Amino acid sequence: MATLKTKQCLNLLTRFINSRTPPFHYKNTRTLQTLAFEEIQSSPNKPDAPTAFILHGLLGSGRNWRSFSRNLASSLSGTLHRSLTFFVLFLYSGFLILIWLFTIEWRMVLVDMRNHGKSVDIEGLNPPHNMFNAAMDVANLVKEKGWEWPDVVIGHSMGGKVALQFAESCTRGDYGHSVSFPKQLFSSVITDEFVFCMSYTGQLKQLWVLDSVPVEVSPEYSDGEVEKVLRTLHSLPSPIPSRSWLVNHMIQLGFSKSLSEWIGSNLKKSGEQETWAFDLKGAIQMFNSYRETSYWSLLEHPPKGMEIGLVVAEKSDRWDPDLIQRLESLSSRTRDESEGKFSLHVLPNSGHWVHVDNPKGLLEIVTPRMASLST
Repeated sequence: MATLKTKQCLNLLTRFINSRTPPFHYKNTRTLQTLAFEEIQSSPNKPDAPTAFILHGLLGSGRNWRSFSRNLASSLSGTLHRSLTFFVLFLYSGFLILIWLFTIEWRMVLVDMRNHGKSVDIEGLNPPHNMFNAAMDVANLVKEKGWEWPDVVIGHSMGGKVALQFAESCTRGDYGHSVSFPKQLFSSVITDEFVFCMSYTGQLKQLWVLDSVPVEVSPEYSDGEVEKVLRTLHSLPSPIPSRSWLVNHMIQLGFSKSLSEWIGSNLKKSGEQETWAFDLKGAIQMFNSYRETSYWSLLEHPPKGMEIGLVVAEKSDRWDPDLIQRLESLSSRTRDESEGKFSLHVLPNSGHWVHVDNPKGLLEIVTPRMASLST
């Protein structure tokens, strides 16, 4: 009997050592009343996995972040594998037995915000199209699906301000009192003869704001690349002749090839015609709200248990030097335990489209901090 149990344990260990990281599972979901989204998770049957929401920028969609999100999940899995996977030695009937206890895998939820992606056709996402309502959409999605509140929210550009609004509204209790920081995570492994369960408390909830100006945008910075893209889209013929025509046309106007191809990826077939995968009019209203809102007070006084990381792209054209100086001063300020934390990061060799220009560098900034939530 002892020999049988020993062989079972050794077989379990052998299967673990020889295992490979499972392929990521993509689940596309669309509801009638809440935002469209898709999930990326290597093991979809783990409902207690820590969760990160990804909020795209203006004219984008969740699918633009698939590659980065998949790499982030893989990177986090590797980090946690080294730091959290451990073994227990114990005697069983005179034999020394080695048992693997647990690892953790993250779940990524890629959201299509109102007026964008597959959320364009969803009814009930009514005006005004502003940061407050865009953040409320995210909260309604969590509630409607019966999920736990996300551990991390990552927002790029306009999505960064939606993330800030989401955090501010959570702090004010706009979404109810079920939102709390931090949340405990649990993992367990059960065998025939051995049960082990450990809980570990995340140090901080995290908010990542990627190349998103967190204050009102100064009029002198109203002629950046995004504004030029919007003006160009307004001037295009309708319908668009083809995706290749659009990409070539954008390049001829002076836009980079990567940006032009990204704009082209937001076309979709509608019968025999190419149409936009976003509602341009509604998206512009959201962009105007983005320009008019400020979350400086949230950066100055993050709620206890929350960490806000702001990533500035080194080659981005939207940053006022005076604002950068203020952010650097804020980041270096000593805080007591009654408040959360704010940190400033510079992503080298990147323009505004951080996940395209330097995804590896972005992973190197974000991954260690996210991994710290589960150690």
